[in-house]
Amino acid sequence: MQNNAVVHESAMVRYGFNIRTKTGQRVDNIQIMAATLGDAERRLRQMYQHCEIIEHREQSVPRRVDAADLHYPATRARIVSPRVKIGTQ
Repeated sequence: MQNNAVVHESAMVRYGFNIRTKTGQRVDNIQIMAATLGDAERRLRQMYQHCEIIEHREQSVPRRVDAADLHYPATRARIVSPRVKIGTQ
């Protein structure tokens, strides 16, 4: 059960922002993936210092299954050794 808690904590959200920069330029549809709105705003303000957030939206993003994840053996990528083609030896 502990592993399930970790999966839920690592869920990501896509935050979309419309902002006005410190020089007055409007920038629309800046998208940032983050766990919380606070994290997304912090990253946004690292890129656009002193910006004004005009609007923000959020959208849940389903967790991507990692191909190397050992908890899901059916999703692991198969490694196939290269075969010698006929007539290339």
